[in-house]
Amino acid sequence: MFLLFHCLLKIAEDRLEKSLICNSIEELPEIANSIVSFAGTNKIWLFYGEMGSGKTTVIKQICDLLRVRENVSSPTYSIVNEYQNEAGEIFYHFDFYRIRNEAEAFDIGYEDYFFSGNRCFIEWPEKIPNLIPEASLKIEISMLENSSRLIQMSKR
Repeated sequence: MFLLFHCLLKIAEDRLEKSLICNSIEELPEIANSIVSFAGTNKIWLFYGEMGSGKTTVIKQICDLLRVRENVSSPTYSIVNEYQNEAGEIFYHFDFYRIRNEAEAFDIGYEDYFFSGNRCFIEWPEKIPNLIPEASLKIEISMLENSSRLIQMSKR
């Protein structure tokens, strides 16, 4: 009976979802804290959203919370940026917007990053759908009419 309960609890935990509304930039530290808490031990974070929805801005705030030392910026042309925090943890920040196909992700050695055990923040993951590891955190940022953002998170 305990084993069955534990299995059911595990299934429920794996399908967790959470939604947040961000009404202003002043709320970003709280939003980042909620995302980090929700993610738990998940290392692959997928950021979906239109151009200008705030993906990089949210990632910057998360990196600030995690005490990343470097200046965090979108790796639009370099495809991947590497950051380190005060504790020596490594973080990888990807922007796949400019790649033409998944072969280009192979060319940069995506597997070395994704399976390194370090956190990977991935913008435009829809460009590499077949390369995303099963265990990942999906973060969708939608722009609302009043300039607010709806942030929907789910664990895969």
